[in-house]
Amino acid sequence: MPAAHGSLARGVTAPVPGTAFALALTGGMTLGPGDGRELLFGRNRPEVHICVGEDDPQVSRCQGRLTHRHGRWWVANNGRLPLRFPSRLLFTGEEPLPLDTGYTPLFVRGSRDREHLLEVFVSGPETERPVALPGDVTRPPRVWVLTDEEKLALVVLGQRYLLHEPRPQPLTWRQTAAQLAELRPGEGWSEKRVEHLVNRVRTMLSRDGVPWLTREEVGEPVGNALNDHLIRALMMSTTLVPPDLALIDAA
Repeated sequence: MPAAHGSLARGVTAPVPGTAFALALTGGMTLGPGDGRELLFGRNRPEVHICVGEDDPQVSRCQGRLTHRHGRWWVANNGRLPLRFPSRLLFTGEEPLPLDTGYTPLFVRGSRDREHLLEVFVSGPETERPVALPGDVTRPPRVWVLTDEEKLALVVLGQRYLLHEPRPQPLTWRQTAAQLAELRPGEGWSEKRVEHLVNRVRTMLSRDGVPWLTREEVGEPVGNALNDHLIRALMMSTTLVPPDLALIDAA
């Protein structure tokens, strides 16, 4: 798969159930099921199938591998740094973890707290896919179009969610504005500007029927609830996906 391939969070289709798709910023690979088949990833491009963290010396040359055995894909950590799943860490020397069908983001935290992402998607059998009936109402697209500045502000605001941290919370307006000012100096980032951009997107989704995005729906005290619901809605719709974190590195 080319590096320009869209995020695996939006789903993929494969003629053979159990096909593994893996994608990083440098590109990806598709591998059908079969005992003993494996896919290596790490920063040593010539010796791995997918290069992850190529310019980060803290990432191991071969950080890990995906192996197919007993009808499932398993992830093993061969590097010095732990691999972070959405629900736990996998350390070197631990037993490999099985992958469920569907989407799994894997992260390696490298130097300067950089998070290197490997997306993995395992296709399921046809019987697991929902079937639309002829009389079903056609669902409208759920991916919203954001401006470049809206997207950057929301990625910074919701980075803990995109990193699949446990019990994530949005950054504050102040934290978001400060990071944006550091990433894009001279562009006039302020708390008010961030709040205005985020509220504009929240209003757009609310008008499109997404619930729990207004004070009236949430009730007092509001706290972080509105931003929490907004970020989750944007991720559920795949308007925001983990590869968008690259905007922070590229800014």
